[in-house]
Amino acid sequence: MDHGPDIEHEEDYASEYKTRIGVFLFAIYGLIYTGFVAINALVPQIMEKTVLFGLNLAVTYGFGLILLAIVMGLTYNHFCTKKENELEAARKGK
Repeated sequence: MDHGPDIEHEEDYASEYKTRIGVFLFAIYGLIYTGFVAINALVPQIMEKTVLFGLNLAVTYGFGLILLAIVMGLTYNHFCTKKENELEAARKGK
């Protein structure tokens, strides 16, 4: 008894483009996160300073990292979907 896949997967013509965008966004996030870790490791007293709405830098930076990840995810999805649609339209000759 052989159970094959439920759906057929087509070739992903945009995979190279999506990889480039993903690696680029990951590198940007990695650099910003590295800054957060470096500040905490090297000069943690800076994280105590109040910077925004009465919140200290640690909380503000942390929330910023979370929001940045969400924005980057939405950005990645937008550009990848756009590229997939372009390539699909070109493949179908539209």
